[in-house]
Amino acid sequence: MTETYTASMNTETYDIYETENICTTEGSNLNPHLKAAIFYLVFVLGLIGNVTVLWVLLKIMHVKNMTNLCLLNLAVSDLLMVLSLPSWALYAQGHYLKGNEMCKAMAGTYQVGFYSGILFVTLMSVDRYLVIVHAVAVLGAKMLRYGIVVSLLIWMVAICAALPEAIFAAMVTEDNVTSCQRIYPFGSAQKWKLFRNFGENAVGLFISLPILAYCYIRVLMVVKKTKNSKKERAIKLILGIVIVFVVFWVPYNVVVFLKTLQEFGMLSTCEAYRQVSMAMDLTETIALTHCCVNPVIYAFVGEKFRKCLVSAFSRYLGCVKIYQSTSTQSKVSENETSNTAIFFTSPIKSTQV
Repeated sequence: MTETYTASMNTETYDIYETENICTTEGSNLNPHLKAAIFYLVFVLGLIGNVTVLWVLLKIMHVKNMTNLCLLNLAVSDLLMVLSLPSWALYAQGHYLKGNEMCKAMAGTYQVGFYSGILFVTLMSVDRYLVIVHAVAVLGAKMLRYGIVVSLLIWMVAICAALPEAIFAAMVTEDNVTSCQRIYPFGSAQKWKLFRNFGENAVGLFISLPILAYCYIRVLMVVKKTKNSKKERAIKLILGIVIVFVVFWVPYNVVVFLKTLQEFGMLSTCEAYRQVSMAMDLTETIALTHCCVNPVIYAFVGEKFRKCLVSAFSRYLGCVKIYQSTSTQSKVSENETSNTAIFFTSPIKSTQV
């Protein structure tokens, strides 16, 4: 069962395929003011965190290996979603978005962030698998060149996959309520919705998760046979990113799968629809907050990243002075501070983070 809404847009006829109209969703969504507060908080934390990550990677650590290249791209992907959060907050509170451009930007950045983020996490896992299991780090600059090519392909795939959502997004007024919806070409709404759902599930569940599972099972088997602490630290960093990503995105993908079942007439009762709608609202909100989490992982798990960050603050903000003792020991203190700075700013040549 469907309900069709017809509108005129650029002299073409469009329809909205919305099973949501069958049952009311009143009371099934999160509190709008709570959502807006979450989005504003994540915007501030994510902006500070991801800009810091980009600064450290580009200015201090430099992108000399595949791992740092993946972390750089992840930070850019997160930053895209971070910059869209103020619009999500305004929309959650019911504020009218000026024109269709903001609606298209919200839909487009969300999709680009989803596809690029999960694909870069997958690429990072494959990189760790190749380095640790097959010891391909000796390829050095050659691997980095391959990584740049793959990164460009990932961005192209993410943008192409997000284009339909951005193109069809528009502000629609129904019953004096204006909302950001997808306005599909007449007669093809269900096909486009299924294309979106299948695309998200294919990338988020059926392709990436098996690859992640295989790579890290093999990696952990190798780690058990070695006592190399550098490898263990690098694995903790990547595993932390992967685990957090799975926790934030897999529930959303499961709900997307349930929405697909509804398109085929399953779970079609009003109660089931309200529950799925509430789950979608919750998991989508959780997924959007993911963009401020990766910098926390870098700071607490990535030891070299943390040392570079401390070194940078020591140089530019004078934080190293906190290690100075009394004035009678100033010469000794200055010597210790100098040694500490040298330790922190020593060149990083390994392939680990």
